[in-house]
Amino acid sequence: MTALPLPAGYHGIHPAPTQAGYERVDWREPLPRATRVRVRQHTCDCRPLAYELCQAGGLSFIRRIYQTDGIVTVESEWLRTVLAEQLWSKILLGQAR
Repeated sequence: MTALPLPAGYHGIHPAPTQAGYERVDWREPLPRATRVRVRQHTCDCRPLAYELCQAGGLSFIRRIYQTDGIVTVESEWLRTVLAEQLWSKILLGQAR
């Protein structure tokens, strides 16, 4: 099965602007908890701030990557997959940051 070509100019999804009353995510320094991490979904990296929905060791978490002069990476707490997917949806909708 071959992938369909993306429309010209398409470069990925962007999170919605932060909504009033958004949930604050407890961002933490990344710890080497697993030897392999699978990135299941990600936002476009054309902006300084990008997010990744990651999975490792039976748990999931959100990685936030901020690119300025260097790269600063932080992670949410590691959660059961269903809870991480709910948090991912909130981030995409601007309901969590």
